[in-house]
Amino acid sequence: MTAICCVGVAGAFAAPAVAETLAEAIALAYDTNPNLQAQRSTQRVLDETYVQARSGFRPQLSFSSDESFLETRTPRGAAGFIDTTGSGIPNALGSGILRTNSAFAGFSLSQPIWTGGRAVAAVSAAEADILSGRENLRRVESQVLLSVIQAYLDVRRDQEGVRIREQNLRVLQEQLKETKARFDVGELTRTDVAQSESRGAAARALLSSAVAQLAISRASYTAVVGRNPGELQPAPSLAYLLPANADDAFGVAETFSPVLRGQMYAEEASRARVSAARAERMPSLSLRAQYGLTGLANPFDSSHFTRELTGEAVVTVPLFTGGLTTSRIRQQVERNNTDRINIETQRRAVLQTLTQAWNQLVAARSNIASTEEAVRAAEIAAEGTRQEQRVGLRTTIDTLNAEQELSNNQLSATGARHDEYLAAATVLSAMGRLEGKNLIPTISPYDPTRNFRKLRFALGYVPWEEPIAAIDRVLSVPPIGSTTQSPSEAKIAPRLQPPSMARVDAPKT
Repeated sequence: MTAICCVGVAGAFAAPAVAETLAEAIALAYDTNPNLQAQRSTQRVLDETYVQARSGFRPQLSFSSDESFLETRTPRGAAGFIDTTGSGIPNALGSGILRTNSAFAGFSLSQPIWTGGRAVAAVSAAEADILSGRENLRRVESQVLLSVIQAYLDVRRDQEGVRIREQNLRVLQEQLKETKARFDVGELTRTDVAQSESRGAAARALLSSAVAQLAISRASYTAVVGRNPGELQPAPSLAYLLPANADDAFGVAETFSPVLRGQMYAEEASRARVSAARAERMPSLSLRAQYGLTGLANPFDSSHFTRELTGEAVVTVPLFTGGLTTSRIRQQVERNNTDRINIETQRRAVLQTLTQAWNQLVAARSNIASTEEAVRAAEIAAEGTRQEQRVGLRTTIDTLNAEQELSNNQLSATGARHDEYLAAATVLSAMGRLEGKNLIPTISPYDPTRNFRKLRFALGYVPWEEPIAAIDRVLSVPPIGSTTQSPSEAKIAPRLQPPSMARVDAPKT
């Protein structure tokens, strides 16, 4: 963290190296941001749970080998009652010692035929978990892109703030020179000079604070994007992604919000686990086969080994588990109840976030118009006050106050433009539209299904697992459905364009 901050502080005073657009910053973070990279890796971890669940339909093959040695010592008092020679006749003599040994090596094969719904429920739960994970990946992607946009806007706002502070300081310094010159000829008093000096010192302090804030913003930008900001171009319009009104935004969020969709898939996963817990009461059927060799380990003679091939159908019926199965069913039912209730919780949270962001957007747009009008009026007032002060119609403090009001209005206008753009991005994030596919024109979006498709027929797949899965699904009680992915919103053109090409029209509010 120290190194990043140092880089940001140093970069605050360095000349910008290259012009940089918001789309370029988003593209770099999309490829390199560690939070997003880690979430993609987490999603690939979830993909493996599907393979693990499908193994419940697949055969299991194992090899085993063992050697055993047995030594039997018969006490003298037990003679006549224990066979120490292996002849089947109890010894009539004294104590004896019998040593025997054996060896076994063979293969065992087991193929599930019907698991009572256990395997198909595990597959359904894994599918729902994976879909929920994909929505969580969308959520993290949206958060990262929102962080990039905010960092980009913060740097531009603070760069503009430094420029305004520098300009204000230059004006005050000129005002101080003029005041001292007029004081020297007796037109002004020492009080006028002191007032100008005071405002100049305050302006230098504010400039120092603005420079420090810019360094902080640059450090935040470096942390989320991965490099120091250069000369940042104006952010292009997001109007092509914004709906016409708040009701349309709510409709999109209801369908495509990653937070809400992720919770719905989480509820499907816990519902499948209820079925898996209930399936523990059901019998299961499997086929087993074993082929092996058995003989003496010492002395070893392969020609004396016997070959054994066994096959069996095994039906397992759980009868009594001490209440374990029933307890697990109740546990999974309550977890599913929690997930179902949390759907409504997340829906309300999404609507609350969207409502707040939309109203902030409306307020920021109103502030832009007001602050720009205030800047225009303040510029006229400041220039008029300066002219009137030269002919004695205004005092020095009037001129200083006019300059301060102009500076404050310029900063307010800069902040209003910053807040409007950030509010628009927050609305898009809550709706589920702040995604790389809608923003970045130069790269292909990350496809989380590519790894899943690769694993679907990876090592371990056997062609007869499909009918086994069908049997397990049909004969499960109650029937267990499959999890399907809801459709995603199509890409929205034209994505981020240079400011000269971007649409500037705003939706009606």
